[in-house]
Amino acid sequence: MELSKIYLENCIETLNRMDGDFVDMTITSPPYDDLRDYNGYHFPVEEIASLLYQKTKPGGVVIWVVGDRTLNGDETLTSFRHAITFQEAGFRVHDTMIYAKNNPIPSDCGKRYRQCFEYIFCFSKGQPKTFNPLMQPIKQEKAFKSFRITKVGRNDLEHDHVAPKERKVNNIFFYNVGTSSSKDKIAFRHPAIFPEQLVSDQISTWTNADDLVYDCFMGSGTTAKMAQHLGRRWFGSEISEEYVDIANERLEQFRDRLEFSAAK
Repeated sequence: MELSKIYLENCIETLNRMDGDFVDMTITSPPYDDLRDYNGYHFPVEEIASLLYQKTKPGGVVIWVVGDRTLNGDETLTSFRHAITFQEAGFRVHDTMIYAKNNPIPSDCGKRYRQCFEYIFCFSKGQPKTFNPLMQPIKQEKAFKSFRITKVGRNDLEHDHVAPKERKVNNIFFYNVGTSSSKDKIAFRHPAIFPEQLVSDQISTWTNADDLVYDCFMGSGTTAKMAQHLGRRWFGSEISEEYVDIANERLEQFRDRLEFSAAK
């Protein structure tokens, strides 16, 4: 496979050409429930899940960002159906995260609360080999003595216990969407771009430098941009020529580095 490239084709064609156990990480948001206009493309999720399992390295992950549409007052539950489909293909549902939108598009939601989130599923092929968690500082109080309760009362331990200074962040992530999610104006010719910070956070968490990242619905090229920025190798698939043109124009700023990466 040629890397640092977006293949203008159905992702099934790309996946079928890959060797087995080839990709460290896939991150994508599929065109679910007709919520997004992807030039009329609909995808067979069962076949894609099966192929992704074959092509993902042991310990690799698929980050799958998906939501649900409400039809006639009934939520489709597409997100859960996808999760079960990936589980049946052999993946573990390793983590279920929430992508909460700081500035969701205003809409009339009827007799329900305003919809402002999507799911981020982490499907893993076995135990993930890489986990670089995002951390946050813990406000420190002064060190305190540990103690234990015995039959005769409280005994102070001989050592002081020092509380940790940081902890893993929670699994609800808040991001701006729309024009505040990227400085690349060209990207907004695509109907629904990934927030750059979401992609950066997930790539940083589940891969290391020089790992291989794939996006089977590359869209405006956010996955390619952030993988390149973080020093990961990458490639992708996109069936819409219009979107491939947008992504390649957006990636022009990385042209010299793309040529270098492809030659490695």
